[in-house]
Amino acid sequence: MGAPATGRSASDAMAERLAGFVAREEGLAPERVRAANLRRLAGGASREIWSVDLSIERDGGVEELPLVVRKDPAGRVGDGGDRGVERGVLRAAWAGGVPVPRPRWGTTDASVLGAPFFLMDRIAGETLPRRLLREDAFAKTRAGMAAELGAILAKIHALDLASPDLAALARPPAGRSPARAELERVAESIRTLAAEPHPVLDLAERWLAERVPEPPRITLVHGDYRVGNAIFDETGVRAILDWELVHVGDPIEDLGWLCTRAWRFGSPLPAGGVGTREQLVAAYEAASGRKVDREALRFWEACGNFRVAVVWLQQSRVFLDGKVPSVELASLGRRTAETEEELLRLLREEL
Repeated sequence: MGAPATGRSASDAMAERLAGFVAREEGLAPERVRAANLRRLAGGASREIWSVDLSIERDGGVEELPLVVRKDPAGRVGDGGDRGVERGVLRAAWAGGVPVPRPRWGTTDASVLGAPFFLMDRIAGETLPRRLLREDAFAKTRAGMAAELGAILAKIHALDLASPDLAALARPPAGRSPARAELERVAESIRTLAAEPHPVLDLAERWLAERVPEPPRITLVHGDYRVGNAIFDETGVRAILDWELVHVGDPIEDLGWLCTRAWRFGSPLPAGGVGTREQLVAAYEAASGRKVDREALRFWEACGNFRVAVVWLQQSRVFLDGKVPSVELASLGRRTAETEEELLRLLREEL
């Protein structure tokens, strides 16, 4: 890709390339597709998120589509999933009745925008946990959200793994518990990253190792199912976002991750800061027709906190290794103590 022509901004050039790409995908003349109001959205730490309005002229009239571009940063490969796989998962979820933005066009060819990307419908609503948990306008949404998230999760776990759109997802090795594999992965990361002893994390590892559950079944797992990755408004949940950590494994992992302390954002309510574990599980069981093993849920909630400790340790190492002299990173590293406190509660059954 060359530099934009004189007088044209980089966003103008990107909009033009998007319009041309969609025209080719639809078999239309270039002048029949127009892209306007392209702007980068806040968030998307690991992916670029852009808003764009697309107009497609067909014989029957003009179709107006408010869209989002989900794009890898230029030059980034191999981290946080594959955009082609993610788009396929969204197609399967959309077809299965899961509330997700409808996926449209996409490509893994970096020649269009400099990196793989796909387009999906833009859903109106909010994503900020602070607004959800504090503002009076969302009081009704908060009251019903734990149950709503449980019912949606049942739909995700019911998706057919034989679907062609899910074929590229790796399956857990036969005879190997996904829970044990995850525990070993996280424990090794902690040992690699920790700059000082963490006896609580050592204790938690032993506790978890003695309680590794066998999965009741193997399903699609969202991988980052939590408040902050859901679009909501005054009526409830509009869509589930951020599928880049999707994988095949133990469905109880998603329930436990939603209950992890870090995703309560200061609320005392354990299920995503919006409800109780009982509300979440009851809705999930009613929608799925399957009982949730409470000990397995406790394991996965504890394992979720164990995983979050890795995040805080990663942030602290960036600071301690002198890569980024950031007070924010240093303070995030101190949050390991919060995770350890929560793990001690779980180990003592103080639920």
